[in-house]
Amino acid sequence: MLRGKLLLAFIALWSVSFQQGCQDLTQSLTHLSYYPIRDMRQTVVLDPQRGDPMNPKWRPFRGPDSLAVPSIGRDLYVGEAPYDAMADALQSPFASDDASIVRGDSLFHQTCWTCHGKTLIGDGPSAALFMPPPDLLAQATRERSDGFIFSYVRHGGVVMPSFGNAMSAHDTWDLVHYIRHQQKVSPR
Repeated sequence: MLRGKLLLAFIALWSVSFQQGCQDLTQSLTHLSYYPIRDMRQTVVLDPQRGDPMNPKWRPFRGPDSLAVPSIGRDLYVGEAPYDAMADALQSPFASDDASIVRGDSLFHQTCWTCHGKTLIGDGPSAALFMPPPDLLAQATRERSDGFIFSYVRHGGVVMPSFGNAMSAHDTWDLVHYIRHQQKVSPR
């Protein structure tokens, strides 16, 4: 008798919860919340080729340049390591000018300063947490070729991460021009 009452109580509780679950499921499927403007003809279209219509300062999408990191395969000019002889032979496809140095300065202070410091001597706020980065104004860095620095930034190194996906080849050359400019104006 007790067993029958327990079974009946279990079925009653189960049916109530099952019915409530079905009602919740039905309500969730029939009362969907939509964005107020559902018509595709009235929405704002973001066209990456033309830029963001709401933000005129946003640069439009540019396709990959000739020195971009390929998504399939490997860079043609890089051997087994980013500091091989072919990387040393790389040269900037455009000359260093004031605009390039200004762009490089901006990129450095957006991306590189946390490790290399604002004065390029390797005393950034995160340098204490890792193996210290090299002093970019030191003689050892001055003796490196532009292609070596370019390849090291694009592909990373022993303690430096790769920034090939974070900045284009053109931006990387601007960064190299900025580093070379700082080496010229701050002799040691």
